[in-house]
Amino acid sequence: MSLLQHTGSSTFYTELAELPLPVSADFVGGDVPRVTYTVRDLERNITRSLTKSFSGGISSDHQTTSHDSSEIKAFRTSPSKSRQAVLREVSNGTSTKRFVEIWAGLQIEASLDVTKYHDAFHTDDFTSSLSFSPSETSLLYTAEGNIIGDDDALDDPYLKFRYTPHFGELSRGKKRSIIFLFRWTRSTAFTKATKQDMLLVALSLAQPTQTPVLFGQATFAMEDVIYASGHEHTKDGRLLGVKWCFNRPMGIWEIKLPESATVQGTPFGTKISCNALKLTPSERSCRSPRVLYDKNQTPTKLFWFSNPAGGPHASCVSLESRDLTTGTNKVLVDTVMEPTSENDFPGLYPNYNMPSSPFLRRGDHTYIVLHSLWRSRATILFIDTESGAVSDETKMRDGEPLYSWDLHATDDKTHFICSRSTPTAPPEVLLGYFDEHDNLNWKVLDKPMMSFATESALRDLTASIIPIGARPPTETIVIQSKKASTRPGPKPICVNIPHGGPHASTTTTFYPAIAALALEGYTISLPNYTGSMGFGEKYIQKLLGNCGTMDVQDVVESVNELIRRGISEHGRQVVHGGSHGGFLAAHLIGQYPTLFNAAVMRNPVTSVGELTASDIPDWAYGEFGFQFTPDSLMTPATFQKMFEASPIAHVDNVRAPVLLLIGEDDLRAVPAQGLRFYHALKGRERRVEMLWFKGETHSIDGVEAARVSWEAGRDWFKNLGQNPAD
Repeated sequence: MSLLQHTGSSTFYTELAELPLPVSADFVGGDVPRVTYTVRDLERNITRSLTKSFSGGISSDHQTTSHDSSEIKAFRTSPSKSRQAVLREVSNGTSTKRFVEIWAGLQIEASLDVTKYHDAFHTDDFTSSLSFSPSETSLLYTAEGNIIGDDDALDDPYLKFRYTPHFGELSRGKKRSIIFLFRWTRSTAFTKATKQDMLLVALSLAQPTQTPVLFGQATFAMEDVIYASGHEHTKDGRLLGVKWCFNRPMGIWEIKLPESATVQGTPFGTKISCNALKLTPSERSCRSPRVLYDKNQTPTKLFWFSNPAGGPHASCVSLESRDLTTGTNKVLVDTVMEPTSENDFPGLYPNYNMPSSPFLRRGDHTYIVLHSLWRSRATILFIDTESGAVSDETKMRDGEPLYSWDLHATDDKTHFICSRSTPTAPPEVLLGYFDEHDNLNWKVLDKPMMSFATESALRDLTASIIPIGARPPTETIVIQSKKASTRPGPKPICVNIPHGGPHASTTTTFYPAIAALALEGYTISLPNYTGSMGFGEKYIQKLLGNCGTMDVQDVVESVNELIRRGISEHGRQVVHGGSHGGFLAAHLIGQYPTLFNAAVMRNPVTSVGELTASDIPDWAYGEFGFQFTPDSLMTPATFQKMFEASPIAHVDNVRAPVLLLIGEDDLRAVPAQGLRFYHALKGRERRVEMLWFKGETHSIDGVEAARVSWEAGRDWFKNLGQNPAD
């Protein structure tokens, strides 16, 4: 009989997982906040999106909701807030058509069927572009180039079979990122532009580069000058996976468009040559260019994010700038190695990109506004664009909830849109604004709606951040039931969930799956071990070459600390982790075979030396203390050291029952990693089961797959978590 038995669905999980999640925002019609949410529909097994507009602004609570069409792949409001660009895909089941549309209010100003000029639009964080020119008569966007680009190539049967690398996890179909320029002439009669009044060209470099460069993240500075990020192929012909990686070979480029007269009348889809200059050095990985304009709408400065190229996949971010008048670059906010007692700022740990317009004006100062990790919280920072001075605008104050914040948009003037949540309270949306005295004020625009039963159950949960004093700066976020933790008898089972990465962090954000698990009566511990982001670059560097020991010991000490504090107890511990968190879970049950009663692992890394098929083969080298170069080979000596640092080296010691959750299409910790561990445990007659999710990738976050994974973890711990490993 299988150890994994389904005990039914959870009303708590269903309700929490289906709550609308704010993911982006903008301002329309001048000053109206508009927020886009994603909504999981468990019954239909789909994710939908909806938008809410809050037309009352500061003085009113009026709002309207619209359900977005699945045809709309991306949209962007123009700087004047009077136009909107829409990238649309229309499918009839057998074919797909693509359109670029420009809307002026309720009237369509220009529309072009671009289906035959390129493949799918790029709408990801890494290559997507959607930028209006200052005159709002041109638009930049990114799309996948056609495999066969011209008629001459039709005679070459090898063309469509030649190997072309892709961007890795979640981007298997993205190989030929191309920036397109769409231009239209407005009709004086306010009618839709005709084909003769439109232009569509693909941008290419006039000067060949030593290795191929793929462009994206393009933004206008002037009508004929754009800035973009360029993703570079490695010397050995790779595109290293970009998802969750801040260290890729890429830079910021200035691209000059040819004069309008020279391209007027060019056939749609034609490639045009542009002069280009790379502005950043090859030892830095640079992305997310943003242009600052003065009051006269003259571009004055360019800003971007920068990390060291190579090394750990994520690290402390530098904010850099370029004076567009003098052409000089400078570091505005540098790497922070370690916070000091005088200044506890740990450095910048923002999202992959800045918001499309990250600027705010306050008195005579202009600021870049960012969401950034600060230890185990995410907060909102204001960064002075002249001095680089950083201020924490949502600092934790005594007695306040453990809010973590996210930034969604600014109006480029005095208003911005954020969301905030805690481990026990779902996200609410807020409008931040400066009053006439330049004081920062907040207005709650939107709160989640829940049933009385779920609201009441969440009020029983409490969250805290507990420092692990014996291993600084390690700390853990603990979520527990007030009733269950004070009830006589054994303590609730403690589910230890180390995050992946390893250079990531768990914050005091609301995670529906984790909150639902806490509502099942478990105590949750979410340790941020050495190497986590938000604590200073020193601790990221400290983990390199010590994975499998230092991070493992940090998690063990977090378990011991909670036991010492009476929050949990020996014999009532289980562990759940994905990716590097799965690596840690596998290590923990092998190195400490009697500490945990059961384990669940999602797409774990179990044998580091066998990760060569990953989309990030450099990860294994960098994290385990080796140099990765284009000619790196897995030698027997290197493999031996990686094997010794891997969970598979301790598989003989495993006693806890193991549940493996594997995404068949995972390009990161490839399925063979979990499969290898499964067969190793089976061959040793250990208790192990595995769920195999077809079509799922590294995160296993499809609607059905995420629900089944959650239920499986709950049922595994319910059946086996109370029995100490024998």
